[in-house]
Amino acid sequence: MQVLLGLQMLFVAFGALVLVPLLTGLDPNVALFGAGLGTLVFQIITKRSVPVFLASSFAFIAPIMFGVQTWGIASTMGGLMAAGFTYVLLSVVIKFRGVSIIHKLLPPVVVGPVIMVIGLGLSPVAVNMAMGKTGDGAIQLIDNEVAIIIAAISLFTTIAVSVFGKGLLKLMPIMAGIVAGYIASLAYGIIDFTPVAQASWLSLPNFTYPEFNINAILFMIPVALAPAIEHVGDILAISNATGKDYLKKPGLHRTLAGDGLATMAASMFGAPPNTTYSEVTGAVILTKAFNPAIMTWAAVIAIVLAFVGKLGALLQTFPVPVMGGIMILLFGTIATVGLNILITNRVDLHKSRNLIIVAVTLVFGIGGMAFGIGDFSLQGVSLCGIVAIILNLILPDELGDNHVVDNVEVNTDINTK
Repeated sequence: MQVLLGLQMLFVAFGALVLVPLLTGLDPNVALFGAGLGTLVFQIITKRSVPVFLASSFAFIAPIMFGVQTWGIASTMGGLMAAGFTYVLLSVVIKFRGVSIIHKLLPPVVVGPVIMVIGLGLSPVAVNMAMGKTGDGAIQLIDNEVAIIIAAISLFTTIAVSVFGKGLLKLMPIMAGIVAGYIASLAYGIIDFTPVAQASWLSLPNFTYPEFNINAILFMIPVALAPAIEHVGDILAISNATGKDYLKKPGLHRTLAGDGLATMAASMFGAPPNTTYSEVTGAVILTKAFNPAIMTWAAVIAIVLAFVGKLGALLQTFPVPVMGGIMILLFGTIATVGLNILITNRVDLHKSRNLIIVAVTLVFGIGGMAFGIGDFSLQGVSLCGIVAIILNLILPDELGDNHVVDNVEVNTDINTK
């Protein structure tokens, strides 16, 4: 049972996990190995208490592409190791200053919209894949009409099993959606088994070991702020889902250190940096599969697949609309978690201070606002997270106790027709 649920979690993460190395020029099998190794390292550091799966971080796509083009893969890996070490340093600060410093920097009015951005910001990836395109929408891989039908079959099968399934089936809605979508893909004849036939049963991933270049290191360290903020949001999201406060036990310092050491372990072999996966968090919320042992199996399966050529090739035959259809639901679930944080913590959006923080965070994050100095650039989750933190620190608490925004008074008693 746990093995099947672990396989399901890996399936959920697989599309995004492989997308990162494909976009950045890294080896997908190495990414599988790094995700498995990183998850096991994370579990050791956190005493296997948090049900999360670690895999390729979207926040590092642009920096890795720039690093590979400028310094090569080996030096880029050295820079990524330094970024992972930055996580560890942050965890030490939290250890000695306490979680209260995080609550001060990241109250619900900051965390809620950032988690919403994590879900909604990734929504174009899900929609592009559902329409038969690559995650970035640059290439049409499958006919649009066929892709949408397959994605719809995957999505609605997942929903149906989640709502109406009984017993074991109810615990595996995502697996059911994947199987239904795959069968539909076979019926449409869009699956190419040539790579499976050509692949060997056993093959060593194309490991690349790090070299240390000071320019690559200085370039990558600031980028670590982005997934660090995303990490806090994901840990709060999974805490909210399970009803356990992982900020206290095992502690944010342990989860952040686990994330950092997992990134360092992955980059030692040429894999992308690891981060807690939003789509897997969505799967955990959807299936209520809270046992961390499930993620251990997902990690072990990922490592095995990294060395078994034919199995790895078979997994890569899953058409993108199958994964896209399911990810539409998962990313929406993450965004809903962020909204729920605002609601359950009774964040008053009639107060101008809170409204400004939430509004600017959402527009910066979802709109793709970018800010750069030279070769350094912040955008998406990283930029909106930093902006939300700064606004929370500089805006006075007493700002906007009235209900007026841009001369438009919000009347909460108005009757709607």
